[in-house]
Amino acid sequence: MANHASSMKRARQDEKKRAQNRTQKSAMRTEIKKVLEAVEAGDKDAAAIALKSATSELDRAGRKNQIHARQASRRVSRLNAKVKAIS
Repeated sequence: MANHASSMKRARQDEKKRAQNRTQKSAMRTEIKKVLEAVEAGDKDAAAIALKSATSELDRAGRKNQIHARQASRRVSRLNAKVKAIS
């Protein structure tokens, strides 16, 4: 455990940031699952809507370094290909 005031403050900040990262990553994964479920069901309209929100979540995660920016781009690309394939 931290013994100095500055390291105690840093520990508190890290805890808050970890909680934020966890919720945002979870939201990102949920959006990805919505796209995949719509693709599995063959519902093109629902897949397109879900892709739009998933793209937003992935881009945000990439900007905030929760996942690497190129990984975010790659995931968007792959989801987009799956949505296009059901047309």
